[in-house]
Amino acid sequence: MTFRRQLFVPAKRDYIKGKQRPPVDCILCAILAGDPRVTSLLAWQDDLFAVCANLYPYNAGHLLLFPKRHIVDPRQLNQQEEAAFFPLLRRCLDVLDKLYQPLGFNIGFNIGDASGASIDHLHQHLVPRYHKELGFVDVITGSKIIIEDPQTTMARLKEAFGES
Repeated sequence: MTFRRQLFVPAKRDYIKGKQRPPVDCILCAILAGDPRVTSLLAWQDDLFAVCANLYPYNAGHLLLFPKRHIVDPRQLNQQEEAAFFPLLRRCLDVLDKLYQPLGFNIGFNIGDASGASIDHLHQHLVPRYHKELGFVDVITGSKIIIEDPQTTMARLKEAFGES
């Protein structure tokens, strides 16, 4: 089914076009720096990587996993970052399994404008997927409803990362 429309934060279109983006060089770097001009949904970080909830999620639990070092392509990861990346990915999947019990995941990078990347800092999306995600409102209205506020997602993730 192709959605005729989606229910999402109305400012998303302006955000994608850069009209309502915070006036910072890089949103993810600004989050790491604690810049008050950006919304931080930071759930976890170590010396190399950070994990945050997505401000504009596709589903509840939608995470962004990203290196703290500002790079734009996975081929720029150094050996230490490469060695740490997959164990962190595994940890994120375990946390999402525990919190949301999804039946699958979409995992990927959007690299470059043509891919739909809206943040020029390497980040991996982890999107939990569920059986029969579409409900009657989705089917009848051709809309997608997000069932959890990203602030709630971030709080749940912070707690879960602290326990894991």
